[in-house]
Amino acid sequence: MRRQRNGKIVATLGPASSSAERIRSLFEAGADVFRLNFSHGTHDDHRARYDAIRALEQVRGRPIGVLLDLQGPKLRIGTFANNPINLAAGDTFRFDMDDKPGGQTRVRLPHIEIFQALETGSELLLDDGRIRLNVERCGSDFAETKVVTGGKLSDRKGVNVPNATLPLSPMTDKDRQDLKFGLDLGVDWVALSFVQRPDDIAEARRLIAGRAYIMAKLEKPAAMQHLDEIIEMVDGIMVARGDLGVEMPPEDVPGLQKRIVRACRREGKPVVVATQMLDSMVHAPAPTRAEASDVATAVYDGADAVMLSAETASGDYPVESVEMMDRIVARVEHDQLYRTIMDAAHSPPEPTAADAITAAASQVAHTISAAAIVTYTTSGSTTLRAARERPQAPILCLTSKLETARRLALTWGVHPVHTEDVANFSDMVAKACQIAKDVGIARDGDKLVITAGVPFGTPGATNVLRIARVGQ
Repeated sequence: MRRQRNGKIVATLGPASSSAERIRSLFEAGADVFRLNFSHGTHDDHRARYDAIRALEQVRGRPIGVLLDLQGPKLRIGTFANNPINLAAGDTFRFDMDDKPGGQTRVRLPHIEIFQALETGSELLLDDGRIRLNVERCGSDFAETKVVTGGKLSDRKGVNVPNATLPLSPMTDKDRQDLKFGLDLGVDWVALSFVQRPDDIAEARRLIAGRAYIMAKLEKPAAMQHLDEIIEMVDGIMVARGDLGVEMPPEDVPGLQKRIVRACRREGKPVVVATQMLDSMVHAPAPTRAEASDVATAVYDGADAVMLSAETASGDYPVESVEMMDRIVARVEHDQLYRTIMDAAHSPPEPTAADAITAAASQVAHTISAAAIVTYTTSGSTTLRAARERPQAPILCLTSKLETARRLALTWGVHPVHTEDVANFSDMVAKACQIAKDVGIARDGDKLVITAGVPFGTPGATNVLRIARVGQ
């Protein structure tokens, strides 16, 4: 079941999409990777969804990626004696560590790390940025503020501290338990929330120990100061525009999105654009034209994948949301301006044998109108470098490691196939031609451009390019 598009679709599972039948429908509608959001649901819920995905994978014979999204630290205020309260511009309001319920002039803030990061003039945001306050005086366990933008404030609303790097690990005890559970299940990607600096990746990298790819969610403005270093340390990036848009002006987010996508493309790391892409389809059968344009922008920029969150997890039209996203991606990729825009953002290959081969493969495939570029890979590095070129021909990835095939289901233009290893070069060419026919990418007489590393099984050693004709 080959997609007729290069960009991939990530669908979040939840109450509206937990049954095996609904998961199958989402896959058939176009979902390539399923996201398990560990901010919600129990381990039993996620195990059942995972098992349904793997059962579907067996039936369909196509590797399906599973993304575990860790919750990360949640910064929230305490409770109020008379919930809710109303704050007006100009009011004074105090945050402290006192256990007593809050009132009209104060509330508990049980996060000493926030107080450590505050200084006079700092801004505090509550309830997804709806309420804004300026810090006028602060200490190690309190902050006195003035309300800039008021509103209704109720128990346990979220707190954001823009323009500050908080001394917090992105992994909580809950995250460590969720991570162990997910790795034991066999998830393919782990999305790490609340990444602010390169050091935040270290613990996850140690705990995962190569059992899954790591994706950093960029949702804190502080991370943008270390963008290149963070990209270097992970396997992929998610542009988490919801939280990113809370802590910075909305007009800044589109430019940052383009900057992140371009940086990931330059490094050959998969990048997912996420949050509110078709948000109106949570309750409506069709998106707004602005939402369709938003998805299209990510596709024109060359993002590897676009993601649906509440639309598929809890919305009224989960399958229709995937179908709509599938149509938008496919339509953009057939637009006459798509290739021009894509190529304008293309970075030159790095001075390595692997990049020389993959860049040449893209050019050769275009010149001879090849049906596909075929990559043989063990670790996935050969295929990732091929995808970095954003070739006009589809990429058929052949790998003897099922986990590699599943991980690459997220990558632009890649159709992954799990197959037995090859013994020699002629076996490799024959297998490439046969599988290309089997999956519907090529027919007898079509040409394939094949890349691999010799000796076989050496990660990152792409050093061979071969042109083959199917059926000959």
